[in-house]
Amino acid sequence: MYEKKIPKDFDCGMSITLEIIGGKWKPCLIDSISKGVRRPSEIHRCHPDATKRVLNLQLKELEDHGVVRKTIYPVLPPKVEYFLTDLGKTLLPLISNMEKWGTNYMPIFNELQQHKRDLQEAV
Repeated sequence: MYEKKIPKDFDCGMSITLEIIGGKWKPCLIDSISKGVRRPSEIHRCHPDATKRVLNLQLKELEDHGVVRKTIYPVLPPKVEYFLTDLGKTLLPLISNMEKWGTNYMPIFNELQQHKRDLQEAV
């Protein structure tokens, strides 16, 4: 496994929070699992823009941090489900606030993106 040359500094809460939920899909995964999307195939259907590899890596990282737990049922074919741990459930207000902020900021963001495209077309 790759090891960074400069160790990460975890002396502040923000760096720990970003270590745990920082990732393109991690907040979305936490949100989906909290809403009952538990099977890997369901998770992938909810996030079709993400590759299965990336989703699996980020689920593994969330599992390593104690945010989700993976349950493998002893049946054939194997059945896997993900659940939020008690620690993971404490992140739900944060994820909810991120969603609300993004929804409120969306019109401004879209306007800025359109302005950027207009400038690029003018060149």
